[in-house]
Amino acid sequence: MDPMDQMDRMDRQILSTFRAYGGDPRVAVAARALSWAGEHGALWLAAGLTGAAVDGARRGAWLRGTALTAGAHLVSMGVKRVVRRPRPAHVAPLVRTAGRHSFPSSHATSAAAAAVAFGALGAHGVPPLAAVMCLSRLIVGVHYPSDVAAGAALGALTARAGARWMRSTPTGRGRA
Repeated sequence: MDPMDQMDRMDRQILSTFRAYGGDPRVAVAARALSWAGEHGALWLAAGLTGAAVDGARRGAWLRGTALTAGAHLVSMGVKRVVRRPRPAHVAPLVRTAGRHSFPSSHATSAAAAAVAFGALGAHGVPPLAAVMCLSRLIVGVHYPSDVAAGAALGALTARAGARWMRSTPTGRGRA
C-alpha cells in the first residue's frame, strides 16, 4: 500500500475513534462549547486581553502575545485557502463550520500560539486548555488529526518565532 494511502487511512481511523466520543452527550456539549469559544481565536484573544488588563506590569507582553496569537490564526486561514483540503466526509460533524476547508485547523493554530505565548507569561492553565481545544476538533468531527497537528505546529512555531518581540519593551531593550 502507498505510504500516503496508509497515512490517509490512519487519519480517518483516528478521527473516527475520537468522533465516537462525541456520542456521549456530556462530551458533545463540552466539545461544542470549545468549538464555539475557539471560533476565530476568540477564547485566546479574550484571554490575552484579560491578561493585559489585570497584569499592568506586563501589559505590553500580553498585548504582543495576543497579536502573535491573532497573527498565527490569520496565517492558518491563508494556508487553508491555498491547500483547500475538504473537511472529513466520513463522519457526521457535531458543529457547523465557518468554512469548508480543513487543513490546517485554525482552532488548533490559535490554541497552540496562545499556549506558547501566554504559557511563557505564567498562564499555566492555557496549555492544557489548548490541548483540549485541539482534541475537541476531532470529537466534533471537523478535522483530521493531521489538520490538528499541522495547526498546532504552525501556532507554536509562530508564537515561538515572536517570543523575543513579545518579551521586548516598547523601546526594544529589556523585558516587559
